[in-house]
Amino acid sequence: MIESPGLIFTVIAFLLVLGPLVFVHELGHYLAGRWFGVHAEAFSVGFGREIAGFTDRRGTRWQFGWLPLGGYVRFAGDMNPASQPSVEWLALPTSERERTFQSKPLWQRTIIVAAGPAINLALAVLILAGFALAYGESRTPPVIGQVVAGTPAAAAGLQAGDRVRTIGGNAVETFDDIAAYTHIRPGERTTIAFERAGQPREAELQIGLRRERDRFGNEYRIGLVGVTAGDPVREPVSLLRAPLVGIERTGDIIGMMVETLGQIVTGRRSIDELGGPLRIAQVSGQQLSLGLAQFVGLVALVSINLGFINLLPVPMLDGGHLMFYAIEAVRRRPADPRLVEWAYRGGLAAVLALMFFVTINDLGAFGVWRGLAGLIG
Repeated sequence: MIESPGLIFTVIAFLLVLGPLVFVHELGHYLAGRWFGVHAEAFSVGFGREIAGFTDRRGTRWQFGWLPLGGYVRFAGDMNPASQPSVEWLALPTSERERTFQSKPLWQRTIIVAAGPAINLALAVLILAGFALAYGESRTPPVIGQVVAGTPAAAAGLQAGDRVRTIGGNAVETFDDIAAYTHIRPGERTTIAFERAGQPREAELQIGLRRERDRFGNEYRIGLVGVTAGDPVREPVSLLRAPLVGIERTGDIIGMMVETLGQIVTGRRSIDELGGPLRIAQVSGQQLSLGLAQFVGLVALVSINLGFINLLPVPMLDGGHLMFYAIEAVRRRPADPRLVEWAYRGGLAAVLALMFFVTINDLGAFGVWRGLAGLIG
């Protein structure tokens, strides 16, 4: 185990992760808005009081807020959080109103809102494509090289030389697919289909649980099968195929996020595993201390998280706006402004409650509550 990075190093690493990703996210909104002729009054990285900034020749104020946990683009006409037409908006001169967000047709507003999460996902695809170019692609066949005695694989009757075809009904193309499925499903029972000497077979598999600690002392619960691969195969990736690999890996990561969130909702995974800004900061410092490649990989992962979370249909998030735009498209008129207002109030309350909860979780992971209990006791 090595020492964890210091506080200053961790803060710097956190800002290097979150700051650029927030900027990229808001830049997506800004560029799409500018493309459709919407005036941006302010572009902020961070919330709260401005600590630095400047105004460009188009009248947009570019600024940094003192709380680096997000950002925003304030378009002309944004007189309420839901960007709904209002009395103040109707009172604007026609020339000014034409440059506002609300004046644009539904499809343009949809693109402007979706551009933020989309550019985060595109950045992750670009990073993962770069990794594929640099390090190649794992193509190890899903053939079992060895079965460890006393493990779930041994109990299921798997043997060396078996070729896995599906697990849990999911097609298996490479050995990595086995690990990707089982690592996030500790303790679950599933079905594994395989070939032995050319004959198809099937077995029930009870995925085991293994607790691992990394060099920083972080503990992880991962699924255990108890098989190893044969000789690893890593193939070079062409420039043309690299973007496809980046898209595939981004899709796989999103799929894992959906699965783990479902496990938390259904109680199969502890809610203690939910982390917030403090844990992201901790991991940022740790990954930066390991090297540039590990740190850039974390940036890709956080960028996917940022894009995915913002697409959830929660009012106050981009996905909430898109949800109401979908309703508008079906009804052929906007949703009732009072309904939208209350929905956004509820969305804000939900987001704040989640932030409070994950912060409590983070502090617990750092041992704060155990320390306080010791002092009180």
